[in-house]
Amino acid sequence: MLDQSIVNICGLTQRVLSLPGSKRRLSILIYHRVMDSADPYRPGEANRESFRWQMKLLARNHNVLPLSSAIELLLNKRLPSNAVSITFDDGYADNHDNALPILKEFGLCATFFIASGFLNGGRMWNDDIIDAISNVSGDSLEIAEHGIGKLSTSSPTERMNSISHVLSKIKYIPHKEREQFSRSLLCSYVPNAKSPMMNDDQVVNLRKEKMEIGGHTVSHPILAKLTADESYREIKEGKDYLEDLLGESLHTFAYPNGKNKSDYNPESLEAVKKAGFKAAVTTDWGVSSKETGLFQLKRFTPWDNTPSRFALRLAKNYFGA
Repeated sequence: MLDQSIVNICGLTQRVLSLPGSKRRLSILIYHRVMDSADPYRPGEANRESFRWQMKLLARNHNVLPLSSAIELLLNKRLPSNAVSITFDDGYADNHDNALPILKEFGLCATFFIASGFLNGGRMWNDDIIDAISNVSGDSLEIAEHGIGKLSTSSPTERMNSISHVLSKIKYIPHKEREQFSRSLLCSYVPNAKSPMMNDDQVVNLRKEKMEIGGHTVSHPILAKLTADESYREIKEGKDYLEDLLGESLHTFAYPNGKNKSDYNPESLEAVKKAGFKAAVTTDWGVSSKETGLFQLKRFTPWDNTPSRFALRLAKNYFGA
């Protein structure tokens, strides 16, 4: 059960949200993973326990809508107050194994944006870095490439700091160079690392369970670093793969990383339109209104680890605080 303080917070929020002028704003939540249990090297990710109370809170106190329905209602000025949509990026297997049963328990729908090139055994570069450094034996690691230098691995906190340092150093280097570096590092410390990503059958089953599937490119590049033709090819080929797999059209897209200018640009946006998508989401924080624009819908992550703080951040984000 939700404790009384949370009930009070949510009740107050609902009364405020029911006032005139509070409608026609959509909160879109971003998730990436729902881990089996808390992972010290992935502190921003939900786990089964936290995701369950989050979904319980949303189901009890918010109008949770499929993203496609929410967009249509937003355009037609019929969006209910306190509207929320749930989204997942990338295509991790725990989305299917851990998140799906909880979503079904509370009768909720989510949209899963899938990077098609990582299905069926692939790995993303950031997971390679995290898994490599978290498995280093000894108190330090020296990496000459990309000006990284000496890293401390003497404690979980130091390993986490080192992981963050390496991720920031290589995030915006050329895509292929980034992939080669991260995979080489992983192979040095976890040579038999397993894939954490979904397979085709799991994506198909998400759709059978009435979840929504969206595009997220093939290989999750920084679109702003690509030419217009390269961006279009990444976006369209990812869309084509998923449409062939599901036997239906995809309508929504999520920009990889998702920050305006640094991660995508006007050419990326035009490529998304050209590929046939009807709307796209970013990772720029805030709520979306009809004036936001269909191809730059805002999202955010309420990272708080207690229900009361989670509820308060949802309310603050809704009002732009």
